Amino acid sequence: MGLLAQRLGVRTPSLYKHVAGQDDLGRRIAALALREAADAVGGAVQGYAGRDALAAAARAFRAFVLAHPGRYAATIGVEPEGPDDPVAEGGRRLLDAFTAVLRGYTIAEADVDHALRTLRSLCHGFATLQSGGGFQWSADVDESFDWLIAFADRGLRSG
Repeated sequence: MGLLAQRLGVRTPSLYKHVAGQDDLGRRIAALALREAADAVGGAVQGYAGRDALAAAARAFRAFVLAHPGRYAATIGVEPEGPDDPVAEGGRRLLDAFTAVLRGYTIAEADVDHALRTLRSLCHGFATLQSGGGFQWSADVDESFDWLIAFADRGLRSG
C-alpha cells in the first residue's frame, strides 16, 4: 500500500479512506477487470453466431488479457463473497458473454458448464502463455490462435 500511495503522490493513510486494505484493493481490481473483460467479449459477439461469435469472443478476450495482464491476473482465484459481490457480478457477465457464444452450437444443457470451462481454459491458457512470453517458436502466434479457434469450433460442433 505504501508503494501505491507513493505512485499516486498521496500519503498511505489517505488510501485507507477509499479501500480497506490490500485484499480489498485486489478484489476491486478483480471486479473491474471482470467487468471490462465482460464488456469486451460481450460487445465483440454482438450480431455474430457460431464460429464467428466464437472467434470474436476469443479474440476480444485475448486482446484484453494481453493489454491488461496484471489486471486480468487479479481475477484468478478470487472467490465472490456473495451474490451481490462485484466480483460475482463481473464473473456472471463474462460467463453470460461466453454462454451467448454457445447458443450458436447444439450443446446439451447438461454440458454447458463443461463447454464454458473448456472455452475459458483454451482462451485463458493461450492468452496468459502469450502475455508471459511463452510462445517463442517460429510459428506465427496469430496463426496458432486461429488454429485454436478452428479446433474449438470443431469440438463444439461435434457436440
